[in-house]
Amino acid sequence: MSEQTYKVSSNPHIRSKENTTFIMLMVIVALLPTTVFGIWNFGLRAGLVVLTCIVTAVLTEFLFDLLLHKKQTVKDLSAVVTGLLLGLNLPAGIPLWMAAFGAFFAILVVKLLFGGLGQNFMNPALGGRCFLIISFPTAMTAFATDAYTGATPLAVLKSGGSVNVMDMIIGRTSGTIGETSMIAIVAGACFLILMGIIDLKIPASYILSFAVFVTIFGGHGWDPAYLSAHLAGGGLMLGAFFMATDYVTRPITPMGQVLFGIFLGVMTGIFRIFGPGAEGVSYAIILGNLLVPLIERITVPTPFGYARKKGKEEKKA
Repeated sequence: MSEQTYKVSSNPHIRSKENTTFIMLMVIVALLPTTVFGIWNFGLRAGLVVLTCIVTAVLTEFLFDLLLHKKQTVKDLSAVVTGLLLGLNLPAGIPLWMAAFGAFFAILVVKLLFGGLGQNFMNPALGGRCFLIISFPTAMTAFATDAYTGATPLAVLKSGGSVNVMDMIIGRTSGTIGETSMIAIVAGACFLILMGIIDLKIPASYILSFAVFVTIFGGHGWDPAYLSAHLAGGGLMLGAFFMATDYVTRPITPMGQVLFGIFLGVMTGIFRIFGPGAEGVSYAIILGNLLVPLIERITVPTPFGYARKKGKEEKKA
């Protein structure tokens, strides 16, 4: 008889039919509106970039498991989600080999070398994107395509120019493949919320704190048009609903999730208003990921029967 090791834990136990594959599949479905719009908006070249990222991510994980004689994990679809999110965070004109390089880095370095799904300390897709920004800044900031020329709306806004907010909401602007259409992103987010995959604690606290920061420090006071442009522009909505809510790299405590969202909102505001660039969502989320252990430590609920005193827990008599 073969020996089996069982994990034993105290009750209560929660039964759920949801597993990693189901959750990842729901995320993929939720990302379809912004993916389809991005391909329609920027052309088939955008589809090639997304497909390159997905294929490279899946192939990298498959070969890693094969070479190290590990159980194949590509069937959980997490590599597909990483490749899809990375592709949506890239400009349509980026060379395909750069897109593949970013997906390879995201899966191998950020995810697999730290133990695989559940062990990575930052969002793999954003890790890959930031790696590409540092390595190939010119290619990562070249948003001119056959459909659009010139700077992104946020860059125009930062330089003091005016933008068409309705075009930004619909998505008729330059930018990365998946960040332009606020309508498509929110539609996918509503699907995830209705399916119970994510809730509003992180996105709401993120967006609200960012809006307050921009209103106070943006230099325009309470200007609905200026604020709307910041909310609709760049990767704010995509990051708030699809990357900040990543199960692995977000806090698990409810209060921790709220504090996490507030931190992201403030940091994104700092990067956008005071930083040299027009964007800042990726860096804000990665910095937030690094602080998750600390956030969880200070927001973990006190067990029943214990009281906190001077930073230590003491059992009640």
